[in-house]
Amino acid sequence: MTRGVRIGIDVGLARVGVAHSDPDALLASPWKTLKRDVKKNSDLRVLVQYVRDQQAVTVYVGLPRSMNGGETASTTMARDYAAELLARLQTEKLDAEVRLVDERLTTVSAHKSLHAAGVDGRQHRRVVDQVAAVAILQQAIDMEKSLQRDVGTAVESTRNGQTDQD
Repeated sequence: MTRGVRIGIDVGLARVGVAHSDPDALLASPWKTLKRDVKKNSDLRVLVQYVRDQQAVTVYVGLPRSMNGGETASTTMARDYAAELLARLQTEKLDAEVRLVDERLTTVSAHKSLHAAGVDGRQHRRVVDQVAAVAILQQAIDMEKSLQRDVGTAVESTRNGQTDQD
């Protein structure tokens, strides 16, 4: 397993939760919640800079699926976001790999964890995306260590500069 920081992302319509690991990929910790900016892509610019600053080796983007494993509008949104992130990382000559990982029920689990921790329901919105990003990232690094291989699906670059997933 390559040593280096990993970043986890929970993409939503309004917000993007971001988490990171230590360089040994032992523990995922929350970083921040970004406002989703579809028009100016300021959230993607912040993420690219964060990948650079952390010298991240892998970015895991949560891939929401229906409970039966099917694709939804949110699945398409996450795929598109991951593809755009990879394109921007490549434009900036950053070598971090972008991988899509199953994130079924992470937001539900995040809300339950916050409730169990005594966080007032009105405060959930501020941090639930970060908590979901931590869950996505921790699950990915635990599986990576257990299986001794990359997990999820790599987002691949195509010949014409666009990106595509396996």
